Amino acid sequence: MTASITDLSSLPTLIRSNVSLASFTTMKAGGCAQWFSNPRTIAELQQVLLWANSNHQPITMIGAGSNLLISDQGLPGLIICTRQLRGITYDAVARTVTAAAGEPLARLAWQVADHGWSGFEWAVGIPGTVGGLVVMNAGAQGGCAADQLQSVQALTYQGESVNLYPQDLDFAYRTSNLQKDDCQLIVVGATFQFPTGQDPLMIRQDTDHKLKQRHSTQPYHLANCGSVFRNPYPQAAGKLIEECGLKGYRIGNAEVSPMHANFIINTGNAKSSDILRLIRYIQATVQTKFGITLEPEVKMLGSFADVT
Repeated sequence: MTASITDLSSLPTLIRSNVSLASFTTMKAGGCAQWFSNPRTIAELQQVLLWANSNHQPITMIGAGSNLLISDQGLPGLIICTRQLRGITYDAVARTVTAAAGEPLARLAWQVADHGWSGFEWAVGIPGTVGGLVVMNAGAQGGCAADQLQSVQALTYQGESVNLYPQDLDFAYRTSNLQKDDCQLIVVGATFQFPTGQDPLMIRQDTDHKLKQRHSTQPYHLANCGSVFRNPYPQAAGKLIEECGLKGYRIGNAEVSPMHANFIINTGNAKSSDILRLIRYIQATVQTKFGITLEPEVKMLGSFADVT
């Protein structure tokens, strides 16, 4: 990457200005991106990074947008969405699967099950992508990304390729060092390894059971950002919120889900500011009743300085 791109003439379809980010998050809230790109290949991503560097634009990465709350004021600089980076390859001998960052977790979980490989059933109900899975060390029902991860393929903000391994990522509950503010690495793919195969039919049945269980207890049919708070072990955040009587509590069009109290749903054109106010109200209520501070799992991007 030595060429210089200082204008958009050579990137007419790769970079757009003033793009609403609400449609790129599962919460369906938030302002506009100053600049926005949704590259489909690594080569396109490298072009976009070169433009950002040449124009001294700050870079913000998003994937499926399933764990994000974006400021109503929008985001400055270049916002890059990796959800169009697709591709899955399997190595039957090594029992590995390599998936691009934009691959939906549900599709990957079903394909792994079809191969008769156990260990990824828990991922079928997570409305995210492979990139987000790795960055967040996402998990559910006793499993998490770190369990099967073998390696991560990434780019630096300068567009150079880097391979990372679990020992490089400082995995902990719902976190990794890829979340640090000073991290300038973009996950473009990941390789997972699975144990000895089992009956694909049994694995599919277990995968289907886990999916139905999540859909019957969590409001995935409504706009939400997934679990709002980390579970304060050994307590469950949802149970604490429910015991405070907050199911159905609303601020504006943001509501604590009547189905699962650790979910906030957008009942229609909710503002991110209202969602944040509801998050803070939940925290204050749980703190007063139980003396427990709930830590948000949702990542907040942009300025919320005007939210009181």
